[in-house]
Amino acid sequence: MRLTIEIDDATLEQVMELTGERKKSPAISKAVVEYVKRRKAKEFGRLIREGAFDYPGTNEEIERQDI
Repeated sequence: MRLTIEIDDATLEQVMELTGERKKSPAISKAVVEYVKRRKAKEFGRLIREGAFDYPGTNEEIERQDI
C-alpha cells in the first residue's frame, strides 16, 4: 500500500541508519514491522505476568524436562 507521511530529515536518517536500509521506503517499512513485533511481545509479556495462560507444572519442573 502506498502512503504519504511527513518525517523530519534527522529522524528519517536515524531510521535508515538503525535499520541498515539505504532507501527510505524499506527503512520505514522495516521500522514499522519491528515496532509492531515489539508491541505484540510486550502485550504477550503482560498477559503472562497477569496469568492469562495456564501452564502445567512449575518453572523448575518444565526446565528439568528433557526436550
